[in-house]
Amino acid sequence: MLNYFKPTLKHIKQMQELVLQDVENGNILVRNESEMATTIRSYTVAYDGELLVGFVALHIHSITLAEIRSLVVRDSYRGKGIGKKLIQNCIDEGNNLELQELLVLTYKQALFEKFGFKVIEKASIPDTKIWADCIKCKHFPICDEISLTLKI
Repeated sequence: MLNYFKPTLKHIKQMQELVLQDVENGNILVRNESEMATTIRSYTVAYDGELLVGFVALHIHSITLAEIRSLVVRDSYRGKGIGKKLIQNCIDEGNNLELQELLVLTYKQALFEKFGFKVIEKASIPDTKIWADCIKCKHFPICDEISLTLKI
């Protein structure tokens, strides 16, 4: 049975190991231990017993906007609805926080469209996102991710 919960600092090493391949291929931005520690409350993890099988972060940009980021599911657990459950968790959390909009930059456009996300122009992404995160990406400034938002 899978358990979904907010991680503690002791989970960071496992989280970094799980996301390593996606960081190396440029699908997810690298987050060092200190950065993950300062944002640990934004994450939700999925465990199968003692095995970390996925996680996601809901990063707040403003009083109206948050971003779903760092979504990863262990290869052997893909196709089992874990990513969908993690996305729904972010949507629910966004609603509870009374946000107005969620943003995602992704290569999995169809997955997010199932939740009602709509494609937007990258030019409409807040500058705070671009200069805080995108500039660190190995694909910057030629970004091939799709940007989508969901009004909640």
